[in-house]
Amino acid sequence: MGRLGSTALTLLLAAASVTLAARQRRLEEARLHERRLELEELAIRRTALAHQQRMQWELLARAIDDPSLAAVIDTYDKSIPVEKRRQFFYANAWYVHLYHLYRAGILDREELYRHLREFFQSPLFREYWDASKAQRASLNESSDEARIGQMVDSLVMDLDDADTDEWWVVGVPPTD
Repeated sequence: MGRLGSTALTLLLAAASVTLAARQRRLEEARLHERRLELEELAIRRTALAHQQRMQWELLARAIDDPSLAAVIDTYDKSIPVEKRRQFFYANAWYVHLYHLYRAGILDREELYRHLREFFQSPLFREYWDASKAQRASLNESSDEARIGQMVDSLVMDLDDADTDEWWVVGVPPTD
C-alpha cells in the first residue's frame, strides 16, 4: 500500500509538473503574441505618421509654390509680405519635419532640442516662430506638440538672453 501511495504521489506530482509547464508555456506564448501585436501596431503607427508627413510636405510644397493655394492655409498677419509668408511656410515645413522625426522616435527630445537650437540661429526662423505664436496658442496645453512648443519658447528665451556667441552651448537640453 505504501509503495502504491508513493507511486500515485509521484504520478500526481508529474502530472502537476506537466500541467504547470503547459500553463507557463501558454502564458509565455500569450505574452509573445501580445508583444508581437504591440510591435505591429507601432509599425502601423510609424507608417501612418510617415505617410502623414509626406502628405503634409506635399500640401505645403504646393502652397509654397502657388500663392493662390497658400491663401487657403495662410493665417499669418496680412501685413507680412507674401515672400516672407512663403518663407514662413518653408520654416514651418522644417519645424514639422523635425517634430515628426521626434514623434517617430528617430530623434529624442535632446536631439530635437539641439537641431532646433541650430535652426533658431536664422533670423527668419525666429520671425516665423514669433509669427506663428497664435497658431500654437490654440493647442491643447497637455498635448505633446504644445509641450515641445513650450520647450522651444524656453530655448528662444535662452538664446535671446545668452551673452555668448557660442550658441551651441546655450540652454539645457532636456533629457528623456
